[in-house]
Amino acid sequence: MAKKSKKMAAALAAVSVYLQQEQAAQEEQMVSEQAAPGTQTSMWGHSGRQEMMALRRLIQMRTFTRF
Repeated sequence: MAKKSKKMAAALAAVSVYLQQEQAAQEEQMVSEQAAPGTQTSMWGHSGRQEMMALRRLIQMRTFTRF
């Protein structure tokens, strides 16, 4: 029975450490989000990326519809 309780204690310790690491990662992420408030994106840049994606989609459709 002692062997089983040791395994249980080890498993609980591992879960506890994992949860502490997750909480620390969440806190770190919250701090980093507060340090760099929302960055503004340029409408011109957004429009350019959207056009590039549309062109790639058209190229992909063209290559797949040939066959």
